[in-house]
Amino acid sequence: MLRWESNRRAGRRPLHPGSSGCSRMQVDVLEFQVPVENNKTLFVWDIQPCYSEAHIQEQLLAVFASFGPLYLLKVSLNAPQQPPGFYALVKFYSAAQAAAAQRLTDGQSLFQSAALKVRLSSKQTPHFLFDRPRPLSHARCLELANHCLGFNGWTSDIIQLTELPAEGGEDDGGGGEQPTPGHTKTLKFGCLLQLRFPQHGVTTRGAAVVEDSFTCTGPEVFLQKRCRLHKMVREKALVQAFTSVLLILLGNGKVMVELKQADQNTDDPTEELLQVNEFSWPDVGADEDETEGEELDLTVS
Repeated sequence: MLRWESNRRAGRRPLHPGSSGCSRMQVDVLEFQVPVENNKTLFVWDIQPCYSEAHIQEQLLAVFASFGPLYLLKVSLNAPQQPPGFYALVKFYSAAQAAAAQRLTDGQSLFQSAALKVRLSSKQTPHFLFDRPRPLSHARCLELANHCLGFNGWTSDIIQLTELPAEGGEDDGGGGEQPTPGHTKTLKFGCLLQLRFPQHGVTTRGAAVVEDSFTCTGPEVFLQKRCRLHKMVREKALVQAFTSVLLILLGNGKVMVELKQADQNTDDPTEELLQVNEFSWPDVGADEDETEGEELDLTVS
């Protein structure tokens, strides 16, 4: 790791142009959505087979995370027809940070004896991925917000969490009453949540509705479902609130928080809770397995 220490210090300079004599301040904007642009994706290859996959993952994470928050870092074995070794896929939230990482790590040995090749992806991104961006999962939202703003940089408060009338399905009772064992029960909850960034004077809201139908085999199953749906609807509402947030990274290391233009009005009435998108049980953690097969397509510029 001593080989990388000087490079890692150098790797931070492009994020603070003023410290390197550059008069023009860089500005980068991060959104709480899955990064699909090829200028945010790096491929790393010529990784020697003398280390374990876990060790390579750890070393690459230490290197590339020093440039900025990562959405994904995945290490894979070379294809059978290729020489023994590994390659890696690295996804940044920031195009500027990805470019700085590529420029300062390409041709460097980093943690091994031979030089690595690091290239930006030139794979053509399907148009529909730009037209319908996917929000980050709850865990990724927390990770990105905490990384850029710190654990005290934002707060969330539940304005309302309500059990809603379920539509359709066989149901042996209404409201929150426990159903008879063996009957089908449908639970539906809505949540309205406020997201605040106190240091920036920014406030926005998010709302979500979740629903699940299940066969109740006993009171413990009913209570478990209620607890899980409570947790799920809170997380979905927070994710929805983060979708309206922009993190503006300034070249001097400071971060600003702004709302997207269409979301400037945060005075939505609570009644609109019933009009938000609904999420069914299988929708949980939609972006957690997101690799899009890119690790198999080594198309680079």
